[in-house]
Amino acid sequence: MVDAIIQALSYDFVQNALIAGVLISIAAGIIGSLVIVNRITFLAGGIAHSSYGGIGLAIFFGLPILFGATIFAIISAVFIAIVTQNNKTRIDSIIGMMWALGMAIGIVFVDLTPGYNADLMSYLFGSIIAVSKDDIIFMSILDIIILFCICAFYKQILAVSYDSEFAKLRGISVKFFYTLILILSALCVVAAIRVVGLILVIALLTIPTYIAELFASKLSTMMIISAIFAVLFTVFGLAISYFYDISSGASIIIVGVVTLLIVKLIKR
Repeated sequence: MVDAIIQALSYDFVQNALIAGVLISIAAGIIGSLVIVNRITFLAGGIAHSSYGGIGLAIFFGLPILFGATIFAIISAVFIAIVTQNNKTRIDSIIGMMWALGMAIGIVFVDLTPGYNADLMSYLFGSIIAVSKDDIIFMSILDIIILFCICAFYKQILAVSYDSEFAKLRGISVKFFYTLILILSALCVVAAIRVVGLILVIALLTIPTYIAELFASKLSTMMIISAIFAVLFTVFGLAISYFYDISSGASIIIVGVVTLLIVKLIKR
């Protein structure tokens, strides 16, 4: 078994997958904590699925797929931030509409693209084994952006996340930081697409955070614990995927769900 692990680590694609897994786990741990605390899981899901429109547009126009998904996801995040702050009575309908519209746009442009893109399924269900050097650079930049924003605006984000009315009274721009949280969520979602895919990305953001909530008493601790669990899920999921030749995204999420159930049972 040890020899098999050493041999697997000698391959470049496995090394890239491990690096990517650690990088995206750090982002998922931090952003997942904000998603749970702010109760915007459904909003993050809407951003994730609407970003498929950017993937379809990128394929049609021959652009880098992650670039197209990033632009589309950021636009969706800003639009959702504006709409949900000004009209809270129909949030579910609006998000559902954007969710479906983004997927529909992506499907239409993929259908209009001559030929068949064999790599397309990896963006739906994830393929960490197929991560490239460019993807790793993208994830590294994402981590730097997220860490900078959290370190620079931690107190403001903390106030907005737990008590927006108090934050407003303290002179904090609630609209700005709420929009910032959604934009960071959009960037994290796009980066995580390569690891677990659009279908499972919300699970990667939420499962480690649900576990971290059981052990953390403050937001910063929750972020750290969540990131650690996300790394463990990704590494073990990748190992299972490699040795048993099954989907990496599904393996990572199954490891996470099983761990969550075990922790819940132990805590009870």
